[in-house]
Amino acid sequence: MDRNPRETDSTGTPVFVGYARVSTGGQFVDRQIDALRDAGCQRVFVDHGVTGARMDRPELQAALEWMRPGDVLTILSLDRLGRNVRGVLELVDDLERRGVGLRVLQLGLDTSTPSGRLVLTVLLAVAQLERDHLSERTRDGLAAARRRGRVGGRPRALSENQIRAVCAMRADGASIAECAEAFEVSARTITRATAPR
Repeated sequence: MDRNPRETDSTGTPVFVGYARVSTGGQFVDRQIDALRDAGCQRVFVDHGVTGARMDRPELQAALEWMRPGDVLTILSLDRLGRNVRGVLELVDDLERRGVGLRVLQLGLDTSTPSGRLVLTVLLAVAQLERDHLSERTRDGLAAARRRGRVGGRPRALSENQIRAVCAMRADGASIAECAEAFEVSARTITRATAPR
């Protein structure tokens, strides 16, 4: 692991350490990294394919171990740090115990000040409240739809009649690719539709 510049830096200048995260492997992290570099981050740690609900992220942990008192963890937006309010607050407490600050670029937020810490706590509480309300509205909507005989979720790609037709084609020797082309769906849809139930 690289030597931390603060171990030999006697000027007391804080080291800005960037952290970026994307939830899936297909997402791009370049925008976050560019913003962190532009904000003066000397080193950037990146977690790929890790959900914000998990707080046990390897590169976040590596960043925390690399930093020293006086350093500042910098993120582009608050949701990069996590979506679990309790976990994020515990992480902020941990940073405070380590003597490490937190900057959130899109909010202009810096927890090294008392007002910054207060604003962060309020923002996290509001975000959790909104997520709770959204979950509650979603559950209520699904329950109301079920009472009316509708089931939530994506509409099926193939109707029951189409599935029977696909099964007949497969029994007659048609390939999965041929069936997929005939019904204008993916091969995966055909495989699922013809799987034993």
